[in-house]
Amino acid sequence: KWNTAMPSFSTPATSAELAAAYPDNIYAGPSAIDPDTLANLGPLAPMAGVWQGEGGVDIAPKAGGPRTQPYNERIELQPVDPGNNGPQVLYGLRYHTWICKPDSIGTYHDQVGYWLWEPATETIMHSVTIPRGQTILAAGRASRDAKTFTLRAERGSPAYGICSNPYLEDNFQTDSFTITVTIHEDGTWSYDEDTVMSIKGGQEPFHHRDRKRLARVAAPQPNPLAPV
Repeated sequence: KWNTAMPSFSTPATSAELAAAYPDNIYAGPSAIDPDTLANLGPLAPMAGVWQGEGGVDIAPKAGGPRTQPYNERIELQPVDPGNNGPQVLYGLRYHTWICKPDSIGTYHDQVGYWLWEPATETIMHSVTIPRGQTILAAGRASRDAKTFTLRAERGSPAYGICSNPYLEDNFQTDSFTITVTIHEDGTWSYDEDTVMSIKGGQEPFHHRDRKRLARVAAPQPNPLAPV
């Protein structure tokens, strides 16, 4: 059954918190950056690698009402070299998600982006780009050893928001996106997504839901700058 309760969500760092976390000189890079991304991913570390899963559940909007569709998924999350915006340091995983329906080789969903960890503020960021002309940047906070965390983006937010092409805006407007990730004791991890949409002709917001549990099929490759 779907959990309809709002998951626990820790708001990303405020401007004041960011100002307190970094020096005033916005051009001054850190004196040293550890090049080993896999050792500095915080709560994202267990997600690194290549993963597969069957039997996911997708609840999508259709003309006749919500449709529940199982799906198979393969996602690759590989570490990238650490990046910095002046003093701000980010460690991340570049990912590619490919989804098909059971017994089909055609693409049901394709998605690329990054999972990013900002150690200074314990902020997680998740970028989503899909070939339907839409991109999202969601964020939330979690401790370095957290086993579950929730990220959120909202339409109209200047920081963690949603940008869609005009056709989607007019007909399938995305109002918010929430994802909760859980790291399990057996080494698998799962996600539960809730994308709230205002659909042309609809009376109530539609909750487009996706959930999946994934098992690792290959270890991650070290980032190029990581020590051998």
